[in-house]
Amino acid sequence: MANQVKESAERVQNRLLELGYTNKVVELPDRTRTDQDAADAIGCEVAQIAKSVIFRSKNSDSPSIVVASGVNRVNEKSLSNQLNDKLMKADADFVRERTGFVIGGVPPLGHKETIATIIDEDPFQYKTIWAAVGHPKAVFDLTPDQLVEMTRGRVMAII
Repeated sequence: MANQVKESAERVQNRLLELGYTNKVVELPDRTRTDQDAADAIGCEVAQIAKSVIFRSKNSDSPSIVVASGVNRVNEKSLSNQLNDKLMKADADFVRERTGFVIGGVPPLGHKETIATIIDEDPFQYKTIWAAVGHPKAVFDLTPDQLVEMTRGRVMAII
């Protein structure tokens, strides 16, 4: 298991460095299965957890990633209307195939392919947010503005 954490953490850390960022991936002492677990381990509010949810476009069969505050649920219908495309939740096989990561720890960057990114507007009330690095035992901190820069994401209301 430790190799799996190390592998994904290194992949994301390398991508951060390639993009010119000094943010550091940190491994947590315990697995974090929920946003609340992650917040407790880090010592932050649940709203500061940047969870990544992968969707599948009905029209193009392409992936999209929504990076949402840990307290928010993505309103798929509203988001589909805003994007003028039907978004469906992606299954585990689609997520792994298109991102290279498993559900439960998908990071906002470092995917196998370029993925359209939508960023929840709510985390912008915080100076620091925390995102996964491909495993429920590792994260990195960043600012909401860095998240937009790193992913070239589009900020939207997602609820």
